[in-house]
Parts: sequence; structure tokens; C-alpha cells
Amino acid sequence: MNNPLKGNIVRTLAQCAAVTGLAVALAVPATAATAVAPTAAIPPGLSCDTGKHAIDDYTGYALCRNNGSATQTFWVHLVCGWSPDVDGEHVTLRPGESGQSTAHCAGLGSGIGEIHVRP
Repeated sequence: MNNPLKGNIVRTLAQCAAVTGLAVALAVPATAATAVAPTAAIPPGLSCDTGKHAIDDYTGYALCRNNGSATQTFWVHLVCGWSPDVDGEHVTLRPGESGQSTAHCAGLGSGIGEIHVRP
């Protein structure tokens, strides 16, 4: 014999699951599903290459050369998506010198969204 109460409970649970799934989907920002290409903002007097480590998408770097006539300090700044942003070590370059700053986003986050060079 069919139990009408059992059918109502199943129907109610299915509706609750659908509403919960929709609420969760709407709570996740649209930007979380899209990858942002790394970009670089380079201070004057420096020429820099930035990017992600070849085998680790959570490690970013800035490799810079001081083309100016004064000593400069720079560091890499990573925008890490769901994890806190991080800064790499500060590197001081005399004119004509090159150096690299690296940083690592937390593994629980969504990885590197942007890479900046800070003076």
C-alpha cells in the first residue's frame, strides 16, 4: 500500500535540496568561476617579467632589472583569490642589477589571480 505521507516527505526533501542548491550557487561570486590572467604593474626604472612557477600555480614571481640611475627596492604582490594576498621578499637592486622576488598563495585558495610588482 502506498503511504501518502511518505510521498509528501520525499517531495518536500527534494524541494528543499533544490532550493539549497540554488542558494549555494548564488552565494558563490561569479568571479570565483573565472580565471584571471596574471598582470603586472611595473614601477618606473625597472623592467620586469612576472609569472607563475612552471609546475606550481600557487607560486608567483617578479624577475626585475634596474634600468635606472638610483638604487631601487621592489617585491612581488600576489592576489590570491579566496586566500589572503601575499607579498614576496623585498629585493634591493643597484643600477644595472637584476633580482627576483617570489611568493606563494595558500593551497586552500583558488590560486593566483593577479601578479603585481610593488616599489
